[in-house]
Amino acid sequence: MRMLRIAGEGVNSLAANKVRTFLMMAGTIVGIAALTVIMSIGKGTEKKIMKQVDNFGPTAMMVIAGGGRALPPPDTSVTTLTLADAEAIREQVDGVRTVAPQAWQFDVNLKYQANQIQSVVWGVEPNWHSAWAWDVAQGDGITDQDVATMSRVCVIGDSVGRDLFAGTDPVGKSLYINKVSLTVKGVLERRGTAGGGGGDFDNRIVIPITTAMRRVMNVDHIGAIRVVSEDASLMAQQAEQIEQIIRSRHHITPAVEDDFRIVTPTIIAELARGTSRTFSILLIALAALSLLVGGIVLMNIMLISVAERTNEIGLRRALGATRSDVFVQFLTESLSVTFLGMLLGSLLGAAVAIGIAKLTPLPAMVTWQPFALSIAFALLVGTVSGVQPAWRAARLSPVEALR
Repeated sequence: MRMLRIAGEGVNSLAANKVRTFLMMAGTIVGIAALTVIMSIGKGTEKKIMKQVDNFGPTAMMVIAGGGRALPPPDTSVTTLTLADAEAIREQVDGVRTVAPQAWQFDVNLKYQANQIQSVVWGVEPNWHSAWAWDVAQGDGITDQDVATMSRVCVIGDSVGRDLFAGTDPVGKSLYINKVSLTVKGVLERRGTAGGGGGDFDNRIVIPITTAMRRVMNVDHIGAIRVVSEDASLMAQQAEQIEQIIRSRHHITPAVEDDFRIVTPTIIAELARGTSRTFSILLIALAALSLLVGGIVLMNIMLISVAERTNEIGLRRALGATRSDVFVQFLTESLSVTFLGMLLGSLLGAAVAIGIAKLTPLPAMVTWQPFALSIAFALLVGTVSGVQPAWRAARLSPVEALR
Protein backbone atom coordinates (compact mmCIF):
# COMPACT_ATOMS: atom_id res chain seq x y z
CA MET A 1 0.00 0.00 0.00
CA ARG A 2 2.84 2.36 0.81
CA MET A 3 4.41 1.90 -2.60
CA LEU A 4 1.05 2.38 -4.31
CA ARG A 5 0.49 5.62 -2.42
CA ILE A 6 3.95 6.86 -3.39
CA ALA A 7 3.33 5.88 -7.02
CA GLY A 8 0.04 7.74 -6.88
CA GLU A 9 1.84 10.87 -5.76
CA GLY A 10 4.09 10.60 -8.80
CA VAL A 11 1.08 10.35 -11.10
CA ASN A 12 -0.55 13.34 -9.39
CA SER A 13 2.63 15.32 -9.95
CA LEU A 14 2.42 14.60 -13.67
CA ALA A 15 -1.22 15.69 -13.77
CA ALA A 16 -0.29 18.98 -12.12
CA ASN A 17 2.25 19.77 -14.88
CA LYS A 18 0.39 18.87 -18.09
CA VAL A 19 2.60 20.75 -20.55
CA ARG A 20 5.79 19.26 -19.18
CA THR A 21 4.18 15.82 -19.15
CA PHE A 22 3.11 16.14 -22.80
CA LEU A 23 6.60 17.21 -23.84
CA MET A 24 8.01 14.16 -22.10
CA MET A 25 5.48 11.94 -23.88
CA ALA A 26 5.90 13.43 -27.37
CA GLY A 27 8.89 11.35 -28.44
CA THR A 28 7.32 8.14 -27.14
CA ILE A 29 4.04 8.87 -28.91
CA VAL A 30 5.76 9.46 -32.26
CA GLY A 31 8.05 6.45 -31.90
CA ILE A 32 5.31 4.02 -30.85
CA ALA A 33 2.94 5.32 -33.53
CA ALA A 34 5.63 4.81 -36.18
CA LEU A 35 6.37 1.32 -34.84
CA THR A 36 2.68 0.39 -34.91
CA VAL A 37 2.25 1.63 -38.49
CA ILE A 38 5.39 -0.18 -39.67
CA MET A 39 4.42 -3.49 -38.10
CA SER A 40 0.86 -3.15 -39.42
CA ILE A 41 2.18 -2.62 -42.94
CA GLY A 42 4.53 -5.58 -42.44
CA LYS A 43 1.66 -7.85 -41.39
CA GLY A 44 -0.47 -6.58 -44.24
CA THR A 45 2.36 -7.24 -46.68
CA GLU A 46 2.79 -10.77 -45.34
CA LYS A 47 -0.92 -11.43 -45.81
CA LYS A 48 -0.69 -10.04 -49.35
CA ILE A 49 2.27 -12.33 -50.06
CA MET A 50 0.26 -15.35 -48.99
CA LYS A 51 -2.57 -14.20 -51.26
CA GLN A 52 -0.09 -13.88 -54.13
CA VAL A 53 1.12 -17.42 -53.52
CA ASP A 54 -2.48 -18.65 -53.49
CA ASN A 55 -3.18 -16.80 -56.75
CA PHE A 56 -0.05 -18.24 -58.31
CA GLY A 57 -0.95 -21.73 -57.09
CA PRO A 58 0.71 -23.56 -54.17
CA THR A 59 1.50 -26.58 -56.38
CA ALA A 60 2.31 -24.69 -59.59
CA MET A 61 5.56 -23.77 -61.33
CA MET A 62 6.26 -21.52 -64.29
CA VAL A 63 8.99 -22.14 -66.84
CA ILE A 64 9.52 -18.68 -68.31
CA ALA A 65 11.53 -17.62 -71.35
CA GLY A 66 14.63 -15.60 -70.50
CA GLY A 67 17.23 -16.14 -67.79
CA GLY A 68 18.78 -13.89 -65.17
CA ARG A 69 15.56 -12.72 -63.53
CA ALA A 70 13.43 -14.31 -60.85
CA LEU A 71 9.92 -13.21 -61.75
CA PRO A 72 7.73 -12.64 -64.83
CA PRO A 73 7.24 -11.19 -67.37
CA PRO A 74 9.15 -13.28 -69.94
CA ASP A 75 11.95 -11.87 -72.01
CA THR A 76 10.26 -11.36 -75.36
CA SER A 77 13.62 -11.35 -77.14
CA VAL A 78 14.19 -15.01 -76.19
CA THR A 79 12.69 -17.37 -78.78
CA THR A 80 14.02 -20.73 -77.63
CA LEU A 81 11.09 -21.92 -75.49
CA THR A 82 8.73 -23.99 -77.64
CA LEU A 83 5.67 -26.21 -77.59
CA ALA A 84 8.03 -29.18 -77.95
CA ASP A 85 9.61 -28.24 -74.60
CA ALA A 86 6.19 -28.38 -72.98
CA GLU A 87 5.54 -31.79 -74.53
CA ALA A 88 8.90 -33.07 -73.24
CA ILE A 89 8.01 -31.98 -69.70
CA ARG A 90 4.61 -33.65 -70.01
CA GLU A 91 6.19 -36.94 -71.11
CA GLN A 92 9.33 -37.09 -68.97
CA VAL A 93 8.46 -35.60 -65.57
CA ASP A 94 6.54 -37.87 -63.19
CA GLY A 95 3.91 -36.61 -60.78
CA VAL A 96 2.80 -33.73 -63.02
CA ARG A 97 -0.93 -33.07 -63.25
CA THR A 98 -1.03 -30.35 -65.92
CA VAL A 99 1.39 -28.84 -68.41
CA ALA A 100 -0.04 -25.72 -70.03
CA PRO A 101 2.08 -23.79 -72.55
CA GLN A 102 1.16 -20.20 -73.24
CA ALA A 103 2.20 -17.51 -75.66
CA TRP A 104 2.19 -13.96 -74.29
CA GLN A 105 2.03 -10.53 -75.83
CA PHE A 106 1.83 -7.36 -73.76
CA ASP A 107 0.30 -3.94 -74.35
CA VAL A 108 -1.76 -5.12 -77.31
CA ASN A 109 -4.43 -2.81 -78.74
CA LEU A 110 -7.97 -4.18 -78.53
CA LYS A 111 -10.72 -2.46 -80.49
CA TYR A 112 -14.50 -2.72 -80.44
CA GLN A 113 -16.37 -0.19 -82.54
CA ALA A 114 -15.07 3.22 -81.36
CA ASN A 115 -13.66 1.88 -78.10
CA GLN A 116 -9.98 0.96 -77.79
CA ILE A 117 -7.88 -0.29 -74.84
CA GLN A 118 -4.54 -1.98 -74.23
CA SER A 119 -4.44 -5.46 -72.76
CA VAL A 120 -2.37 -8.63 -72.37
CA VAL A 121 -3.01 -11.48 -74.83
CA TRP A 122 -2.51 -15.09 -73.75
CA GLY A 123 -2.45 -17.86 -76.33
CA VAL A 124 -3.45 -21.03 -74.47
CA GLU A 125 -4.55 -24.62 -74.71
CA PRO A 126 -7.84 -25.79 -73.15
CA ASN A 127 -6.07 -27.07 -70.01
CA TRP A 128 -5.08 -23.47 -69.21
CA HIS A 129 -8.41 -23.05 -67.41
CA SER A 130 -7.71 -25.96 -65.03
CA ALA A 131 -4.00 -25.07 -64.71
CA TRP A 132 -4.90 -21.63 -63.36
CA ALA A 133 -8.18 -22.76 -61.74
CA TRP A 134 -9.74 -19.97 -63.73
CA ASP A 135 -13.12 -20.78 -65.25
CA VAL A 136 -15.50 -18.65 -67.22
CA ALA A 137 -18.25 -16.74 -65.44
CA GLN A 138 -20.20 -16.35 -68.65
CA GLY A 139 -20.19 -18.21 -71.93
CA ASP A 140 -17.62 -20.91 -72.80
CA GLY A 141 -13.86 -21.38 -72.44
CA ILE A 142 -11.20 -22.38 -74.97
CA THR A 143 -11.72 -25.90 -76.36
CA ASP A 144 -9.66 -28.51 -78.22
CA GLN A 145 -11.71 -27.75 -81.34
CA ASP A 146 -10.73 -24.06 -81.08
CA VAL A 147 -7.03 -25.00 -80.97
CA ALA A 148 -7.26 -27.61 -83.74
CA THR A 149 -9.00 -25.25 -86.16
CA MET A 150 -7.20 -22.01 -85.19
CA SER A 151 -10.61 -20.55 -84.39
CA ARG A 152 -10.99 -16.78 -84.35
CA VAL A 153 -12.49 -16.77 -80.85
CA CYS A 154 -11.47 -15.34 -77.50
CA VAL A 155 -12.32 -15.33 -73.80
CA ILE A 156 -11.94 -11.95 -72.15
CA GLY A 157 -11.20 -10.79 -68.62
CA ASP A 158 -13.75 -8.94 -66.53
CA SER A 159 -11.99 -5.58 -66.96
CA VAL A 160 -11.83 -5.96 -70.73
CA GLY A 161 -15.56 -6.63 -70.80
CA ARG A 162 -16.24 -3.56 -68.68
CA ASP A 163 -13.85 -1.12 -70.39
CA LEU A 164 -14.11 -2.22 -74.01
CA PHE A 165 -17.79 -3.11 -74.19
CA ALA A 166 -19.03 -0.34 -71.86
CA GLY A 167 -21.08 -2.65 -69.66
CA THR A 168 -22.98 -4.40 -72.49
CA ASP A 169 -23.00 -8.19 -72.87
CA PRO A 170 -19.82 -8.98 -74.85
CA VAL A 171 -20.56 -12.63 -75.66
CA GLY A 172 -21.11 -13.07 -79.38
CA LYS A 173 -19.64 -9.68 -80.28
CA SER A 174 -16.43 -9.28 -82.30
CA LEU A 175 -13.34 -7.33 -81.34
CA TYR A 176 -10.08 -6.70 -83.15
CA ILE A 177 -6.52 -7.59 -82.14
CA ASN A 178 -3.87 -6.36 -84.56
CA LYS A 179 -6.56 -6.14 -87.27
CA VAL A 180 -7.58 -9.77 -86.59
CA SER A 181 -11.29 -10.14 -85.83
CA LEU A 182 -12.14 -12.45 -82.92
CA THR A 183 -15.55 -13.40 -81.55
CA VAL A 184 -16.00 -13.27 -77.78
CA LYS A 185 -17.20 -16.67 -76.59
CA GLY A 186 -16.84 -16.16 -72.83
CA VAL A 187 -15.89 -13.92 -69.91
CA LEU A 188 -13.48 -15.10 -67.24
CA GLU A 189 -14.23 -15.04 -63.53
CA ARG A 190 -13.05 -11.88 -61.82
CA ARG A 191 -9.62 -12.20 -60.15
CA GLY A 192 -8.75 -8.65 -59.04
CA THR A 193 -5.16 -7.40 -58.89
CA ALA A 194 -2.22 -9.40 -60.15
CA GLY A 195 0.33 -10.94 -57.82
CA GLY A 196 3.66 -9.38 -58.61
CA GLY A 197 3.11 -5.87 -59.87
CA GLY A 198 -0.26 -5.13 -58.36
CA GLY A 199 -1.79 -4.51 -61.84
CA ASP A 200 -5.25 -5.52 -63.02
CA PHE A 201 -5.25 -9.29 -63.42
CA ASP A 202 -8.56 -9.12 -65.29
CA ASN A 203 -7.19 -6.91 -68.05
CA ARG A 204 -6.34 -9.79 -70.37
CA ILE A 205 -7.74 -11.77 -73.26
CA VAL A 206 -7.31 -15.52 -73.82
CA ILE A 207 -7.26 -17.03 -77.30
CA PRO A 208 -6.39 -20.49 -78.73
CA ILE A 209 -2.61 -20.93 -78.77
CA THR A 210 -2.58 -21.81 -82.47
CA THR A 211 -4.58 -18.70 -83.28
CA ALA A 212 -2.19 -16.63 -81.18
CA MET A 213 1.01 -18.01 -82.70
CA ARG A 214 -0.07 -18.13 -86.36
CA ARG A 215 -2.70 -15.45 -86.81
CA VAL A 216 -2.07 -12.79 -84.14
CA MET A 217 1.58 -12.91 -83.03
CA ASN A 218 3.17 -14.71 -86.01
CA VAL A 219 5.73 -16.58 -83.87
CA ASP A 220 6.93 -20.16 -83.48
CA HIS A 221 7.89 -19.87 -79.79
CA ILE A 222 6.04 -19.46 -76.51
CA GLY A 223 6.57 -17.26 -73.45
CA ALA A 224 5.98 -19.71 -70.62
CA ILE A 225 4.89 -23.16 -69.53
CA ARG A 226 2.73 -23.60 -66.45
CA VAL A 227 3.34 -26.90 -64.66
CA VAL A 228 0.98 -28.07 -61.93
CA SER A 229 2.27 -30.81 -59.65
CA GLU A 230 0.16 -33.53 -58.07
CA ASP A 231 2.05 -33.13 -54.78
CA ALA A 232 3.76 -30.01 -53.38
CA SER A 233 6.46 -32.17 -51.78
CA LEU A 234 7.61 -33.27 -55.27
CA MET A 235 8.04 -29.76 -56.64
CA ALA A 236 11.72 -29.29 -55.77
CA GLN A 237 12.64 -32.57 -57.47
CA GLN A 238 10.41 -31.84 -60.45
CA ALA A 239 11.94 -28.37 -60.86
CA GLU A 240 15.40 -29.97 -61.06
CA GLN A 241 14.16 -32.45 -63.67
CA ILE A 242 12.58 -29.70 -65.74
CA GLU A 243 15.79 -27.67 -65.56
CA GLN A 244 17.83 -30.63 -66.82
CA ILE A 245 15.33 -31.36 -69.62
CA ILE A 246 15.24 -27.77 -70.91
CA ARG A 247 19.01 -27.33 -70.66
CA SER A 248 19.51 -30.54 -72.63
CA ARG A 249 16.94 -29.58 -75.29
CA HIS A 250 18.42 -26.08 -75.64
CA HIS A 251 21.99 -27.47 -75.75
CA ILE A 252 23.08 -25.29 -72.82
CA THR A 253 26.53 -26.18 -71.50
CA PRO A 254 27.45 -25.76 -67.81
CA ALA A 255 29.36 -22.52 -68.49
CA VAL A 256 26.44 -20.90 -70.33
CA GLU A 257 23.64 -19.05 -68.58
CA ASP A 258 20.14 -20.54 -68.86
CA ASP A 259 17.82 -18.98 -71.40
CA PHE A 260 14.86 -19.77 -69.13
CA ARG A 261 13.95 -19.61 -65.45
CA ILE A 262 11.72 -21.66 -63.20
CA VAL A 263 9.49 -19.78 -60.77
CA THR A 264 7.90 -21.54 -57.81
CA PRO A 265 5.65 -20.29 -54.97
CA THR A 266 8.64 -20.53 -52.63
CA ILE A 267 10.68 -18.17 -54.82
CA ILE A 268 7.83 -15.67 -55.00
CA ALA A 269 7.33 -15.73 -51.23
CA GLU A 270 11.06 -15.45 -50.47
CA LEU A 271 11.58 -12.52 -52.83
CA ALA A 272 8.54 -10.67 -51.54
CA ARG A 273 9.43 -11.35 -47.91
CA GLY A 274 13.04 -10.29 -48.50
CA THR A 275 11.96 -6.94 -49.92
CA SER A 276 9.42 -6.44 -47.15
CA ARG A 277 11.95 -7.45 -44.48
CA THR A 278 14.57 -4.99 -45.72
CA PHE A 279 12.01 -2.19 -45.83
CA SER A 280 10.69 -3.06 -42.37
CA ILE A 281 14.17 -3.21 -40.80
CA LEU A 282 14.94 0.25 -42.12
CA LEU A 283 11.70 1.73 -40.83
CA ILE A 284 11.95 -0.05 -37.47
CA ALA A 285 15.44 1.40 -37.09
CA LEU A 286 13.98 4.87 -37.71
CA ALA A 287 11.23 4.20 -35.15
CA ALA A 288 13.83 2.99 -32.63
CA LEU A 289 15.84 6.16 -33.25
CA SER A 290 12.72 8.20 -32.56
CA LEU A 291 12.18 6.30 -29.31
CA LEU A 292 15.83 6.83 -28.36
CA VAL A 293 15.48 10.57 -28.94
CA GLY A 294 12.24 10.52 -26.96
CA GLY A 295 13.99 8.71 -24.12
CA ILE A 296 16.79 11.29 -24.05
CA VAL A 297 14.27 14.13 -24.02
CA LEU A 298 12.39 12.40 -21.21
CA MET A 299 15.56 11.97 -19.17
CA ASN A 300 16.60 15.61 -19.60
CA ILE A 301 13.16 16.94 -18.65
CA MET A 302 13.11 14.64 -15.66
CA LEU A 303 16.53 15.94 -14.58
CA ILE A 304 15.26 19.50 -14.96
CA SER A 305 12.21 18.51 -12.94
CA VAL A 306 14.44 17.18 -10.17
CA ALA A 307 16.30 20.49 -10.07
CA GLU A 308 13.05 22.47 -10.00
CA ARG A 309 11.56 20.33 -7.24
CA THR A 310 14.56 20.32 -4.93
CA ASN A 311 12.62 22.00 -2.12
CA GLU A 312 9.76 19.52 -2.50
CA ILE A 313 12.18 16.62 -2.29
CA GLY A 314 13.92 18.11 0.76
CA LEU A 315 10.58 18.64 2.51
CA ARG A 316 9.48 15.07 1.82
CA ARG A 317 12.76 13.72 3.14
CA ALA A 318 12.54 15.93 6.25
CA LEU A 319 9.01 14.57 6.93
CA GLY A 320 10.22 10.99 6.88
CA ALA A 321 10.33 9.89 3.23
CA THR A 322 13.19 7.49 2.54
CA ARG A 323 15.51 7.50 -0.44
CA SER A 324 13.63 4.53 -1.86
CA ASP A 325 10.34 6.46 -1.56
CA VAL A 326 11.74 9.34 -3.61
CA PHE A 327 13.30 6.93 -6.10
CA VAL A 328 9.99 5.09 -6.57
CA GLN A 329 8.07 8.33 -7.04
CA PHE A 330 10.32 9.66 -9.81
CA LEU A 331 10.67 6.28 -11.50
CA THR A 332 6.87 5.97 -11.44
CA GLU A 333 6.60 9.35 -13.13
CA SER A 334 8.96 8.20 -15.88
CA LEU A 335 7.15 4.89 -16.41
CA SER A 336 3.74 6.58 -16.32
CA VAL A 337 4.82 9.03 -19.01
CA THR A 338 6.12 6.27 -21.30
CA PHE A 339 3.12 3.98 -20.77
CA LEU A 340 0.68 6.81 -21.42
CA GLY A 341 2.74 7.76 -24.49
CA MET A 342 2.66 4.09 -25.54
CA LEU A 343 -1.14 4.02 -25.26
CA LEU A 344 -1.64 7.25 -27.19
CA GLY A 345 1.02 6.29 -29.75
CA SER A 346 -0.56 2.85 -30.28
CA LEU A 347 -4.00 4.37 -30.81
CA LEU A 348 -2.56 6.98 -33.18
CA GLY A 349 -0.58 4.33 -35.07
CA ALA A 350 -3.60 2.04 -35.37
CA ALA A 351 -5.70 4.93 -36.72
CA VAL A 352 -3.00 5.83 -39.25
CA ALA A 353 -2.63 2.17 -40.31
CA ILE A 354 -6.38 1.85 -40.87
CA GLY A 355 -6.32 5.09 -42.87
CA ILE A 356 -3.41 3.81 -44.99
CA ALA A 357 -5.25 0.56 -45.73
CA LYS A 358 -8.37 2.45 -46.84
CA LEU A 359 -6.84 5.38 -48.70
CA THR A 360 -3.66 4.00 -50.29
CA PRO A 361 -2.55 0.83 -52.16
CA LEU A 362 -0.28 -0.10 -49.24
CA PRO A 363 -1.49 -3.16 -47.31
CA ALA A 364 -1.87 -2.66 -43.55
CA MET A 365 -3.39 -4.92 -40.93
CA VAL A 366 -3.65 -3.99 -37.23
CA THR A 367 -2.75 -6.93 -34.97
CA TRP A 368 -1.82 -7.47 -31.32
CA GLN A 369 1.95 -7.76 -31.95
CA PRO A 370 2.66 -4.00 -32.19
CA PHE A 371 0.89 -3.41 -28.88
CA ALA A 372 2.91 -6.14 -27.14
CA LEU A 373 6.15 -4.74 -28.55
CA SER A 374 5.09 -1.22 -27.59
CA ILE A 375 4.63 -2.29 -23.96
CA ALA A 376 8.14 -3.75 -23.98
CA PHE A 377 9.57 -0.56 -25.50
CA ALA A 378 7.68 1.61 -23.03
CA LEU A 379 9.00 -0.40 -20.09
CA LEU A 380 12.55 -0.24 -21.45
CA VAL A 381 12.53 3.47 -22.32
CA GLY A 382 10.73 4.46 -19.12
CA THR A 383 13.12 2.51 -16.93
CA VAL A 384 16.33 3.55 -18.66
CA SER A 385 15.29 7.20 -18.90
CA GLY A 386 13.92 7.38 -15.38
CA VAL A 387 16.59 5.63 -13.33
CA GLN A 388 19.19 8.42 -13.48
CA PRO A 389 16.79 11.27 -12.53
CA ALA A 390 15.18 9.12 -9.83
CA TRP A 391 18.58 8.18 -8.42
CA ARG A 392 19.70 11.82 -8.41
CA ALA A 393 16.50 12.85 -6.61
CA ALA A 394 16.90 10.07 -4.05
CA ARG A 395 20.51 11.06 -3.28
CA LEU A 396 19.65 14.69 -2.46
CA SER A 397 20.49 15.61 1.12
CA PRO A 398 17.38 16.93 2.98
CA VAL A 399 19.43 19.73 4.59
CA GLU A 400 20.97 20.86 1.30
CA ALA A 401 17.62 20.56 -0.50
CA LEU A 402 15.80 22.83 1.98
CA ARG A 403 18.35 25.65 1.80
